[in-house]
Amino acid sequence: MTTAIENVRVFDGSALGAPRRVVFGETIGGAGAVADEVVDGTGKVLLPGLIDAHVHVVRGRADLEDLALSGVTTGLDMAAWPAEFVDGMRRQKGVAQVLSATVPAVGPGGHHARMPGFPAEGIVTGPDEARAFVARRVADGADYVKVVTEAAPPQGMDQATVNALVTAAHDHGLLVVAHAVTTGAFRVAVEAGVDVSTHAPLDAVLDDDTIARMREAGMVSVPTLTMMEGTAGVFAGAGFRYEHARDTVTRFREAGIRVLAGTDANSAPGAPFAPRHGESLHHELGLLVAAGLTPAEALAAATSLPARTFGLGDRGVVAQGGRADLVLVDGDPVEDISATRKVAAVWIDGERVR
Repeated sequence: MTTAIENVRVFDGSALGAPRRVVFGETIGGAGAVADEVVDGTGKVLLPGLIDAHVHVVRGRADLEDLALSGVTTGLDMAAWPAEFVDGMRRQKGVAQVLSATVPAVGPGGHHARMPGFPAEGIVTGPDEARAFVARRVADGADYVKVVTEAAPPQGMDQATVNALVTAAHDHGLLVVAHAVTTGAFRVAVEAGVDVSTHAPLDAVLDDDTIARMREAGMVSVPTLTMMEGTAGVFAGAGFRYEHARDTVTRFREAGIRVLAGTDANSAPGAPFAPRHGESLHHELGLLVAAGLTPAEALAAATSLPARTFGLGDRGVVAQGGRADLVLVDGDPVEDISATRKVAAVWIDGERVR
C-alpha cells in the first residue's frame, strides 16, 4: 500500500523544512506518486524513524513492540544471547528492527560477569581468548562488538586484552562499542582505540586530555544519560553523581565529538536501573538538550547520526529511496524537543504500526 502525507514539515536528519507532500510504500518515493491512503500532516512534523543506539532486548517481541509504539523503529542491542534468540528477533515484522552485538566481552570479576545467566563464553581473560571471542561473534553474525571496560584485573580485562579485542574486531570490519561508566574505564577504552563509547562517567567529569584523544581518534559517544541518571540515584552513596555525566556530554558537544541518543533500555535481572523501551528515548532527548545540545542536534542524535555511525544507509533521513521508517508527531520538536512524545503515527517499512 502507498501512503501520502500532505502538507507536513519534514525533519530530514539535520533541519526542518517547509510543508510538503511525502509519499511512500516500503520505500520513500517521489512526491507526485498516486497514494492509496492520504494523511493530513497540517501542523505536524515528520521525522525519520527514531534509533535508540543502546537497548537490551530481553522480553523478545514485547520489547520491540514497545519501541515501535514510541516511534523507535530501530534498536541497537548491546548484549543478547543465545544466537538463536537474536536471530529470531532480527526476523520480527511490524516492530522495531534490531541489530545486536550478541554476547559482550567482560572481565572475570566485574559486575557483568556476576549477572544471572551471563554466558561463560563472554568472560575474556587474555589476548588469545580475545581473538577467539571475536571469531565466535563473527560466527554468530554480530553487527558490532561490545566490550566492557571496568577496573583493572581481577575485576576487568587488562589493557592488552582490550587492545586485542579491538584489533580482532577491526580485522573483521566490525565497530567496537565500549561500556565505560568511570573516567578510568574511559581511558582504557580510548587507549584501545574503540569506535564508540557507551555511557558517561559518574565518578568525575572526563578530563581534557581524554576528551582531546577521543576527538582526534573520531570516537563517538552514546552517553545514555537516562541510565546514568537512574544509576547515580542508586549509587549516590558511592560518590556517583549524574552531574558528572551531564557535564561530560556538554564538553563532548563543545569539543565536536559526535553524540548519539541511547537509553540502555532493559528489563535484565541484576541491572542497576531499567529504562523502559521506547518512552525512555524521549526522556533521553530532553536530557541531551539540557546538557547543551540544540533540539535539532538531539533529533540528529536519534536519526541521521546513528545511521551514519553504524552504516545504516537506508534510514535516519527522509529521502527518496530510503526505507519508509517514519514518525509523525504533533507540534515542532525543533522548537520544543518534548514534542517527540506526541506521536501521531508510526510506519515501519511502509506499514503503519497499529
